[in-house]
Amino acid sequence: KASNKMSRDANEGLISITGDNMINSILEINCETDFVAKNTDFINFVKELSEINHKVSSDIKKLELEKMKNGKTVNDALVDLISKIGEKITIGRSKTVSFKNCKNYIYQHNVVQDNLSKLAVISTIESNNLDDENLNSFGKQLSMHIAASSPLAINSENIDSSLIEKEKELIFEELKNSGKPKDIVEKIANGKLNKFKDDNSLMSQYWVMDPKKKVGEIIKENKDINIKVKDFVRFKIGE
Repeated sequence: KASNKMSRDANEGLISITGDNMINSILEINCETDFVAKNTDFINFVKELSEINHKVSSDIKKLELEKMKNGKTVNDALVDLISKIGEKITIGRSKTVSFKNCKNYIYQHNVVQDNLSKLAVISTIESNNLDDENLNSFGKQLSMHIAASSPLAINSENIDSSLIEKEKELIFEELKNSGKPKDIVEKIANGKLNKFKDDNSLMSQYWVMDPKKKVGEIIKENKDINIKVKDFVRFKIGE
């Protein structure tokens, strides 16, 4: 029965991106094994679901009640697929990305088929010239950089405060038995925390294409096309 499988872990699967670079939707569907992720029935399910998800702008509650080509709701089709394949399958993360005067740039890594992959990025750039070839080149490279460097936010002030607190706890735990005076420990801890913020903020990361420069510096060098990174989303199976 499908219900008996739902207590198991589903850390494999596929990520799909649908859309036209002005409006894009990204959807993660999870399963238990890489073998199933390459199964034709699973792949066809993800492809169809991706189109429906784009239509409902990544509203999962609406998605579950939408009808598929076979006339069944997504929920019912999912239960049927679980019973047929014999693994836990779940609808994971999803997001629809669209901003005024912006363009989306897509990068997919470990592509299984068409627009299905194990790692996918959408980066959104605002510019006064969305058709500029230099902008298009930068946008593609930015999405590749995000795939490789996995930033947590565009700027350090946008990093989730709970992640900062967790990192702070880990740093103090690491230093508490160092034997150093309290004021020295605090200085070391602040230095480590600032490094954590820099390493995980897109603008202060070293540019993958030119590791001597930071992303923010590369953007300033392209001031003639007035680049502003508006948003990004990065999904990786298993994360």
